[in-house]
Amino acid sequence: MQDYNYVWANCFEITLELSCCKYPPTSELQQEWENNRESLLAFIEKVHIGVKGFVRDAVTGAGLENATIVVAGIAHNIRAGK
Repeated sequence: MQDYNYVWANCFEITLELSCCKYPPTSELQQEWENNRESLLAFIEKVHIGVKGFVRDAVTGAGLENATIVVAGIAHNIRAGK
């Protein structure tokens, strides 16, 4: 689903695996949080890095639907929404 959303929905999803144990016992959850807290918070702080906003016509200021946005050096174009 992550690959599909990245290519077709302009949505970048991630999966975080905090330990090698898929279902840690409840008694270990607090320690997992403590082990990963700073890394998770640092990641959350970086979420809004990049470009965001609206694509508008330079003359009329009207929003442009489905405009292709190209960034040099990145081989994945995205499209503006409605």
